[in-house]
Amino acid sequence: MSDKFFFKGRQDARQHHTAYGGFQTNASQKSGSRKYPLTLVVTSEARKQEVEAQVARAKLHANVSVDTREGAVESINELTALLNKGGTVTTVKSPSRNDFCTCGSGIKFKKCCG
Repeated sequence: MSDKFFFKGRQDARQHHTAYGGFQTNASQKSGSRKYPLTLVVTSEARKQEVEAQVARAKLHANVSVDTREGAVESINELTALLNKGGTVTTVKSPSRNDFCTCGSGIKFKKCCG
């Protein structure tokens, strides 16, 4: 009998990827929802009404507060980030050689247009 040990696999058990601070598979919060509203700061009542109208058009929830102190800075970065977020980009898959041609001839792509 040989004293060699042939082991197929890892010697130590691997931990789950979320156990050591990996990415979260389920989103814990969605900004702008009823449970997690946006926190926005504006400098005047007129601006508050404008921002609330933007939030309502985007169907979001936000807590808008007015800061009238001298040198106050408007903070609506969370709202602009959500409004400027791009949509999902999908591309059309080109046919492979053995698929039927997209021109409608009924023969394979490699014999028709490829």
